Amino acid sequence: MAVIGNRVIVQNGIPIPISLPFLKLRSNSKTINFQSNVHYHYNLPLTPFSCVAKSTAVSGGVSTTPTTTSGWSEFARNVSGEWDGFGADFTPQGSPIELPESVVPEAFREWEVKVYDWQTQCPTLAQPEDLLLTQKTIKLLPTVGCEADAATRYSIDERSVGSADNKVYAFAYQSNGCYVAVWPIEKQLEVEHCLINPQDRESRVRIIQVIQADNAKMILKNIRVFVEHWYGPFRDGDQLGGCAILNSAFASTGALEASQIVGHWQGSRGVANFCTSQTGFLQELKGNSVQKLVRDDRDLILLPKQLWCSLKVSKDGETCCEVGWLFDHGCAVTSRCIFSSNAKLKVS
Repeated sequence: MAVIGNRVIVQNGIPIPISLPFLKLRSNSKTINFQSNVHYHYNLPLTPFSCVAKSTAVSGGVSTTPTTTSGWSEFARNVSGEWDGFGADFTPQGSPIELPESVVPEAFREWEVKVYDWQTQCPTLAQPEDLLLTQKTIKLLPTVGCEADAATRYSIDERSVGSADNKVYAFAYQSNGCYVAVWPIEKQLEVEHCLINPQDRESRVRIIQVIQADNAKMILKNIRVFVEHWYGPFRDGDQLGGCAILNSAFASTGALEASQIVGHWQGSRGVANFCTSQTGFLQELKGNSVQKLVRDDRDLILLPKQLWCSLKVSKDGETCCEVGWLFDHGCAVTSRCIFSSNAKLKVS
């Protein structure tokens, strides 16, 4: 991913049906039609540039064999490892949610210190040849000072892509380590966007939009944010970065200003169509076209660490889930996932 002109935005579009009957489907009993697209955008006015757009797309079809995965080996190298950092939950309005009092150290309670952030680990391993990925999101009990080096695990959320216990409905990846995953969790969807900093490939954010579908209407229920740094090769979470990690608690820090991300944008776009049951749920997208975009401040949810997200419904009924990261002055990377109300889900 290259920074071009004044700003760069990468958007992954993954139209999927709004209704949720697929939550009850067997893994090989569904077909789906939708389109994926990616955009590289920079703020107008334009300067001369050249660009080759490259990113990925996904499908929820019957086949588990991707049509093209030429970038998977590089993706596996870039996404694998120990990713340590901090995580926090936010309301649909962008306000941080306090941790349960039962997990907060007594010293913090005595000092009336509010705690919003979990210290986290995310050991991730992708197999470069077998198109398999496993990851764990580990939350650690809050500690005082550098006792974090001996922190106790509070919870472990383990998820798999491509294996016999595959839990993902759709997975879009980019060779640099970015990805978008759609996880059906009970009666909700979790849309996970993982964004890599193009200027520092060992720095990333994961933004998870928790979505409830009610009578074909998608409602944002919660937002989870993880700010992470690559700590070393994969060790399955056996070693914690502790006080050596570069990130710090962020949930109660200042939010992004809307004026920094609204306006006119233009850039290259890659598109992939998934219109048959033979398309796999995991696929790399390649392509190059030009598209213009105008972002206003309507429905923007402004978050700390120069992050934002939104959930918007277009006139034709499509629901667009967008997240973004203003990783440097005038430079941003975003991911966009579009759920189509017209796509048909067939059940056998």
